[in-house]
Amino acid sequence: MGADMGVLVVGAGPTGLALACALRAHDVPVRVIDRAGGPATTSRANILHARGVEVLNRLGALGDLPERAQPAVQLTLRAGHEPLATVRFGEIEGRQLRALFIPQTAVEEALHRRLTELGGSVEWGRELTDLAQGPDGVTATVSGETAHADYVVGCDGAHSAVRRLAGIGFPGVALADQWLLADVTADWDLDRRGSSGWFSRDGVFFAIPMRSEHDDAWRVMADAEHADGDVLDQLRRLLVERTGQADAVLREADWTSVFRIHRRLADSYRAGRVLLAGDAAHIHSPFGGQGMNTGIGDAENLAWKLALVVQGRASAALLDTYQAERRPLAEDVLRGTTATTRVLLTDGAVGRAARAVTARVARLGPVQRYATWLASQLWVTYREGPLGARRGPRPRPGDRVPDLVCRDADGRRTRLHAELRGRWAVLGGDGVSLGEPFVHLAPERPLRGTWLVRPDGHLAWRGDTPGQLLRWFETTLRTGRAA
Repeated sequence: MGADMGVLVVGAGPTGLALACALRAHDVPVRVIDRAGGPATTSRANILHARGVEVLNRLGALGDLPERAQPAVQLTLRAGHEPLATVRFGEIEGRQLRALFIPQTAVEEALHRRLTELGGSVEWGRELTDLAQGPDGVTATVSGETAHADYVVGCDGAHSAVRRLAGIGFPGVALADQWLLADVTADWDLDRRGSSGWFSRDGVFFAIPMRSEHDDAWRVMADAEHADGDVLDQLRRLLVERTGQADAVLREADWTSVFRIHRRLADSYRAGRVLLAGDAAHIHSPFGGQGMNTGIGDAENLAWKLALVVQGRASAALLDTYQAERRPLAEDVLRGTTATTRVLLTDGAVGRAARAVTARVARLGPVQRYATWLASQLWVTYREGPLGARRGPRPRPGDRVPDLVCRDADGRRTRLHAELRGRWAVLGGDGVSLGEPFVHLAPERPLRGTWLVRPDGHLAWRGDTPGQLLRWFETTLRTGRAA
């Protein structure tokens, strides 16, 4: 129990499991603890956007999730029985990047399975109660015993013990009153190709399909000024009042929840050897389904940097690029989900007018394509950060690199993202010989110059000579800034 460990990950949700998988792919010793008695059994988050699908693929954890998921094809907005608009979500770069309706429990199962394959595990029923930082590491008290780690990462949610013990502030505001949520079996005539939402004078009601043997599983949500009594009974009443579907029947509920919507962002993602990721660093409205995807993205971004530092191949200055790259994205997500929440829930004539305009605009093809792209998070770029570049041909350092078709050293056809998984990729670059953890690939469509792709799929460097590449790498790992 007292043995040294490279990284202590606190929290075994999607963010913590993704971080642990990525660290193990880099051969970093990792310990994962969670105060819960075992894996979650309730679905919680219910959508994995394209960015999340892509990250799980790079981690080797995607598995059969696309086959098990309910495709997220469209969102139909209504006022009672009257359809207002149908927003269709298309494919992005092929079917592998379509958003998926998949419960968080299934995502966690896939990540846990991958972690086991990589030699890791989760210690359930282990609670962090104290932290003390020193010049060479962190001493943690875990369920009354002492543990030592080079770094500790809090992936332990909105009420993070790691954040509290590190003294990091978490300012924010409440955005809405009570919300009711239930995963139910239902009898009604709704299109299962996508979710449905109803607007009424008293509030909103949403229904989202979930994969089930008899195609009768749904997640239903509604705002409520007061949440008193049985959640399912209240949702049954609101279903009739807000949708006009008097013949619809909500049968059994597998899970119910009452929650408030808050917007909060940590003052810092790092305090010395303690870092935060996922809901421990940012929480926001669930509208848009960005929470799980943003947390998984945090984990992948942090993992390769932390691995280099723990292994002594980079200075701790590289860890500052984690906040510099990911916190601005969280700010963007908070702004977007807050705006959506206000459009949906603002009372009175102003709110109704805003929703009417939104419904009309949402019918336009370009708007629907933009909505698909925006929700996907594939637009995320770090070119404004310390490792990026604001000028030059695209993609620029910091930009995401698409999943290019390539040939490996043996001439075998493969794809870029499947070859990352804890490695860097050198695309092109005849005469460049870097060894592990670099994989050398030849894109089927020739590139201009040589590209170096980070383990998280973003462009690190592009140029013409091996010497420039090596100089970039050495300088960046030493200073935490692109050469």
